[in-house]
Amino acid sequence: MKIVIDREKLRRRAALSHAASLGGLLVLLGSVAISLWRPQLQTISAIMLFGGGTLALVGIYFANRWVKKPRPEDVIDGALKGLGAQFVIYHYLLPCDHVLLTPNGPVVIETVNLEGKFEYKDAKWRQKITAGRAMRFFVEEKFGDPTTRARAGANLIQERLAAQLPDDARFSVEAVVLFTNPLAEVRAQNPPAPVCQPSKLSARLPKGSSKLPKDLYDQIRGTLDGMANVGSEL
Repeated sequence: MKIVIDREKLRRRAALSHAASLGGLLVLLGSVAISLWRPQLQTISAIMLFGGGTLALVGIYFANRWVKKPRPEDVIDGALKGLGAQFVIYHYLLPCDHVLLTPNGPVVIETVNLEGKFEYKDAKWRQKITAGRAMRFFVEEKFGDPTTRARAGANLIQERLAAQLPDDARFSVEAVVLFTNPLAEVRAQNPPAPVCQPSKLSARLPKGSSKLPKDLYDQIRGTLDGMANVGSEL
C-alpha cells in the first residue's frame, strides 16, 4: 500500500496547538501577576484571564486533534498494512482527511478518536457520557453523527471526481466509520455506512468482482494524485 500524507500540515498544526496552549498559560500567569502587584489594573487582569483561558482551551482542543495519540493516520496505516500496490491512502491532502483508493474504488474513512461507549440503534447515535468525558467536553472533538459525516464526505469526493472524469465513468465512492481509540466500545445495528474498529477495517473495504477497469482505476488515481498535489508530497 502506498501512503501519501501531508506531514508538513501535521507539523504546522501541532506546532500551533502547542503555541496556543503555552501562550494561553503565559497570559493566565500574567493576569495573576497583575492582580497581585497592580490591583488597580483589575479590568486588564480580568480581560487577560478570560483571553488566556480561552486561548489555552483552544490550544488543548487542537492538541487533542493534531497531537494526541494514537494518531488516526497511524492507526489506519497499521490496520491496512500488507495491502497491495493498488491500494493508496491519502491523508490530509483531499477534501476529506482520509481517502483510500482500492481496486474497487475510493473509500472515505471517517475517524472517531474518542473513548467511551457508543451505540447506533434505530437510526440514531448514542454515547455514554462519563464524568471524565464531561470534564473534557470543551477540549475534545465532538462526536455528532459520524456516519452522516462519512456519507457526506463520500458524496463530496464522488462529485469532485465526476467533475474531472469522462461522463461515461461509472464508479462509486464508499464510506467507513473507524473508531481509532483503543478504549472505545462500539455497537452498531444497520448503520448507513460500515462502522468498525481497526482490527476489522480491512474486512469492511469493498470486495468482490466489482473491480474497476484498469483504465478507469488509472484515471481515478491520476485525478486523486492531482487533487492531492502528490508531486509536492513531503
